[in-house]
Amino acid sequence: MNKLSFSTYAKENGGRVSLLFLLFLLALYEFVTAGFSTFAIICCIPLVIVVVLGTFQRQTSMFWTLIIVNFFIMWHGKPPLPIPTSVPNELIQILLIALAIINVKESKFERCGNLMFITLAVWCGFITLEVLNDTCGIGIDVAAWYTTARSIAFQLMYIFIVFTIYISNPKILTKYLFLWGALALFAAFWVWKQQYLGFMASEERWLMTRGSNTHIIQGGTLIRYFSLYSDAANFGIGIASTAVAFLIFGITSKIKRHKFFFLTTGFVCAWAMFPSGTRTAIACLMAGFMAYVFLSKSFKIAIPVTIVFALFIFILAFTTIGQGNQQIRRMRSAFDKNDASANQRSINQAAMKKYMAEAPWGIGLAVGYKNVPANNKYTFMATVAPDSEYVFIWIHTGIIGITLFLICTVIMIAGACWIVLFRLKSPSLRGIGAGFCCAMISQQLGGYGNQVLMQFPNCLIFYGGLAIVYVLPHIENEWIAYEEEQLAKEAEKKRLKEEKKKKKKKKTSRV
Repeated sequence: MNKLSFSTYAKENGGRVSLLFLLFLLALYEFVTAGFSTFAIICCIPLVIVVVLGTFQRQTSMFWTLIIVNFFIMWHGKPPLPIPTSVPNELIQILLIALAIINVKESKFERCGNLMFITLAVWCGFITLEVLNDTCGIGIDVAAWYTTARSIAFQLMYIFIVFTIYISNPKILTKYLFLWGALALFAAFWVWKQQYLGFMASEERWLMTRGSNTHIIQGGTLIRYFSLYSDAANFGIGIASTAVAFLIFGITSKIKRHKFFFLTTGFVCAWAMFPSGTRTAIACLMAGFMAYVFLSKSFKIAIPVTIVFALFIFILAFTTIGQGNQQIRRMRSAFDKNDASANQRSINQAAMKKYMAEAPWGIGLAVGYKNVPANNKYTFMATVAPDSEYVFIWIHTGIIGITLFLICTVIMIAGACWIVLFRLKSPSLRGIGAGFCCAMISQQLGGYGNQVLMQFPNCLIFYGGLAIVYVLPHIENEWIAYEEEQLAKEAEKKRLKEEKKKKKKKKTSRV
């Protein structure tokens, strides 16, 4: 570039040139004074700006990125992140919301004004007040409070807003279902790969260290497989709830290729539940389908579903079929009232009740095993394993918090079920709504038994699914038109295929 052209360029782009030059000077200064890490961060600022500006043109692509990142964020096979695990999800969600605000004329913010938003706002408000909770007498730590508040409350609001805004029409809804299904199938494939082809080095390292106590059991003869998830319980319950959703989608879908994909995904996910060795997953599967018997409003669907799952439970509870398989034996122990694991949970919770009687607001969100002195009255509560999401919320927010959480959850789910039962006219769209509702009920039961409800990738998938149910009445007319168009294409394709067969028969008969 010659002097004249550079001068012209600088005049036309002076602001940008000056900004880049200042960033360059700042990067050099930080490199000299603070070292390479800060230097690298400063150098990344222009890249971040470019990415943010690029998303203005491709907001939907950023939404799909969120779904994929959310699914792989806990995978033990990924390279270690230099930042907290939850940050990528949170940054993308906030960016999507910010872009929607900037582009407010085309965004669907008016759809956010519903019952789910109100209940989440109440819950987030309560969690905000919990910043003042100093039951343990160790002082108020806003940063530590936010870490827990983000995981049990604020991320739910982010998820709700993002799904409500970006699932805006039937085509995007269908793409989301297919992407979710593809990711679930990959998770099922990966658990098969772990079981029959072995673990990656990083997965095996985790299994032999942090995961050894809970994932290598029965004297080392049984491994609980965890696929792309953080642990086997998270995977087993998440994939069981996914199976519930997709089997319901498949039963109710009218479009053949959708029906085939949904049913295949549902059955594969139901199989993938067993290698996890997570006994609660069976109860989650049962609860999801029992909920669908109520939501289906059809005896033709309700009767066979009830018979099939009653037979399934009868085989597990009262027969020895499949007893030669260790995973099935593990699942069958869920029906054993004398199971040692279940009894230990009851003992722990009985001990917790004595402490929680004097802490109606909980021990506080900023409290954990790292910052409670050994001689503190609530050291036991800060260090004991909660075993379930509900117990975790009870410990940190007390009887007041867990009661409010349960009320908000019941209202959210009941509101979604009301939409499915009384507001939707399209049978296939009711099926999608019912699938999401039943999967959420299934997941809530999982949250009662294990600490999985707010974990990745389940939280975004199932709370996002419930948010979609509240969107369905807004897109029903578009859905009916979309479905008719797809059915017409299928009918035309079938007609052309039959004509081709007839022509072929005529040619052969002439010969």
